[in-house]
Amino acid sequence: MKIKDIEFRKFISREKIAEKVALLARQIDEDYKGKSPLFLPILNGSFIFAADLTRQVQVPCRVTFVKHSSMQGASSAGQLKTLIGLQESLFNQDLVLVEDIMDTGLTLTRVLEELQSLGTKSVEIVTLLRKAKAREHAVQPRYIGFEIGEEFVLGYGLDYDGWGRNLQDVYKYTGQGKPGQVGN
Repeated sequence: MKIKDIEFRKFISREKIAEKVALLARQIDEDYKGKSPLFLPILNGSFIFAADLTRQVQVPCRVTFVKHSSMQGASSAGQLKTLIGLQESLFNQDLVLVEDIMDTGLTLTRVLEELQSLGTKSVEIVTLLRKAKAREHAVQPRYIGFEIGEEFVLGYGLDYDGWGRNLQDVYKYTGQGKPGQVGN
């Protein structure tokens, strides 16, 4: 399959994704019995995963969204910039951060620090995909869908320059074509 200027091939089927999402939901249900977690999907990439996951979760829960980016440039490198902030207090809340992919874990470390500073009761992470580099980082998700290498992937919410989010399967870059900038 060609998206823009590069080739992708199917990597994880929609059936395997559905099975994994159901398993993650069961694990969350077990861990949050008697609690009412607040799911916090990180936009844009996690929106499909978050929708499928929260529809499978049986414990009472709420969902709100956050969109963030790491600021770039010499004067602000490494700072987290929240683009769409939270509209409610997180004090004493059990949060479940929903991420599409953990590349290095650096951004999630900053998000986690920011959320914990707001007086949350607990913060756990569920990610559909975790790359090898993220396994080396201090922040580790409690719930992991699939462990992958350093592949560039798209589909099921993940994109290449805005394209491919709507694909139901996850595809990986074949090495064919000349992408402008490949990486998740």
